[in-house]
Amino acid sequence: VVLIQDKLNNARSCHRTTVICSSPATDMPPKSYAVALADVAAAATRIKPHVHLTPVHTCTAMDELAGRELFFKCECFQKIGAFKIRGATNAVSLHLASRPEAAPPVSFVTHSSGNHAQAISLACRTFGVPAHIIMPTTSPQVKKDAVRGYGATIYDCEPTQEAREATAARVLAEQGPGAVLIPPYDHADVIAGQGTIALELLEQVQDLDAIVVPVGGGGMIGGICVAAKGLNPAIKIFAAEPAEADDCARSVASGEYVPLPGPPATVADGLKTSLGKLNWPIIRDHVDGVVTVSEEEICAAMRLVFERMKIVIEPSAAVSVAVAIGAEFKQRFPPGAKANRVGVILCGGNVDLANLPFLQAK
Repeated sequence: VVLIQDKLNNARSCHRTTVICSSPATDMPPKSYAVALADVAAAATRIKPHVHLTPVHTCTAMDELAGRELFFKCECFQKIGAFKIRGATNAVSLHLASRPEAAPPVSFVTHSSGNHAQAISLACRTFGVPAHIIMPTTSPQVKKDAVRGYGATIYDCEPTQEAREATAARVLAEQGPGAVLIPPYDHADVIAGQGTIALELLEQVQDLDAIVVPVGGGGMIGGICVAAKGLNPAIKIFAAEPAEADDCARSVASGEYVPLPGPPATVADGLKTSLGKLNWPIIRDHVDGVVTVSEEEICAAMRLVFERMKIVIEPSAAVSVAVAIGAEFKQRFPPGAKANRVGVILCGGNVDLANLPFLQAK
């Protein structure tokens, strides 16, 4: 803990930079990325009054299935029910702090299947500014209801990346020169905010060997890589991905960015997007492996957490659980002295209780 604090203090003394590895706070090779450890440390201070310090839970039954100690970082208990409030709060706060006094009235626009939509909506309500949210028609109703509850305006679009971006561009033009787009994952301030998960986890649990992180657009795993490897270069970071939305696995295997060919058919609605261009270089260089799981494994893991841990998680969070207890992860990262303590990110808990996937899958 003392070593982590020393490195964080060093990082906080740095100014924003486009390299995450040039300061003594990290032992990673010099590389050029969108986010630095200093940015993540600054984000942690900035968002602290507005987000929860989420707990870490353990479960003997899950440890036995995994063959090692698992430490579940419960972002499902975060405000808006997911980790996304971290990046959204950081991005909105930073933009408002940097606006000239004579700037036109500000509003924020984003496109999201649900959790980032809720996060931007709540962040905007917190700071007293309007939010305009583009949501795919396939977004769960529970997430749409929450967005409206935070006072945001929703615009429907087709469930494709092209439709999201086109609708966002139209809404930005309609809202005028003060409108600002905060995309869900491909934004430096969002990535830095998500990285605060790792700062907390490494202070809460000492001597972690690895962290398993769900991956969709890559903002969370990108930020976690920056923070975790900046503080402990020996730690392993594994991406957990639905086999039906495996662009990260394909990209890492080929060494080249490979986007999804179209909307994937996965129950993990928060992981249906292709990797962000800012996140891909971080993932390419610092993720130690990508493990994919089937829809059946996702549903089974979700049910297992409900029944054994008594925690409500969404399918995207179940992806990391399915990986952590699965056979492929054991084979690629065998339990032992150097692989015995693994963090698992439960990224969210926003689920429609009337349509639980593991009941629908029967």
